[in-house]
Amino acid sequence: MRALVMTAPGGAENSQIREIGAPTPGPGEVAIDVAYAGLNFVDVMARRGDGGYTSEWPYRPGKEVAGTVREIGEGVTGLAVGDRVVAAPVGAGLAEVAVAEAALTVPLPDGVALREAAAVPLGLATAMLLLTDAGRFDAGDTVLVHSAGGGIGNAVAQLVPLLGGGRLIGTVGRPEKAAATVASGYDHAFARDEALSEAVRNATDGRGVDLVLDPLGTEALELDLAVAAPGARIVLFGNAGGGAVADLPPLGRLMAGNLTVTGFSHRGLAATAPDRLARAIRRVLDLLADGGLKLPVTELPDLTAVAAAHDAMEQRRATGKYVLRVSG
Repeated sequence: MRALVMTAPGGAENSQIREIGAPTPGPGEVAIDVAYAGLNFVDVMARRGDGGYTSEWPYRPGKEVAGTVREIGEGVTGLAVGDRVVAAPVGAGLAEVAVAEAALTVPLPDGVALREAAAVPLGLATAMLLLTDAGRFDAGDTVLVHSAGGGIGNAVAQLVPLLGGGRLIGTVGRPEKAAATVASGYDHAFARDEALSEAVRNATDGRGVDLVLDPLGTEALELDLAVAAPGARIVLFGNAGGGAVADLPPLGRLMAGNLTVTGFSHRGLAATAPDRLARAIRRVLDLLADGGLKLPVTELPDLTAVAAAHDAMEQRRATGKYVLRVSG
């Protein structure tokens, strides 16, 4: 089978398409013939060699797939060969065949296309969990989302109206992405520059924001604290810049503002609480099946297009969610 292999830390020059043997499932696992796979920034961080994202080289990226069950491992129930499914593999999803835990492999409801479903297991499920489990979103909340022009940001824009509605403010790394971010559903979008704090304050009539979703490590944490309304929740869910992570603010500062700073890790939930992740995947799939959720995606034609898409994501030129057509 064909698969994307990253041979060493670096960039596109180390991403290769190789012919390798198709994997087989172990106990509690399923093998999937991949029709579509989602691209995510976590694979960019792995590609450049950020600590904690790869255990060894060569590395095979890809953490969300949609396709049909090819083979079932020992002890798996509730799934059958030929079932249409989505899954969140540990990695190696950018390939013609992928293996995932059965606990993180979810059948597709009727009417949900494989193309859109490939954006669910990591992208949309993460957005759902950020808003609900980690962020405790309430209808009417004002939500600030950093890197709002990317896949998670677009997913948040789609989900907030379905969860009761609220005000959405996005930040973008490049000013030219602001208009597209507003078009995706944000009330305001601002470039991350020295005027950002004032812009966010003005957009909230000085009140501040109730929930911050921040994938930038601690790079923007001072800003998050500055624009937080009393009782706000700040959810840190990545380190997109790859820099050193600073200490969290002192307890006294959090207590004074009744603020919560919490962390979220899709990988951590997959490893320690897969049932919670699977529930989020099912919830998003049900929204797609009901027609309430419309997910715009940008389709890549084949594996050879992935390296350039990863470049665009790393350079913050990408807008929205990329899905890769693998077969079918």
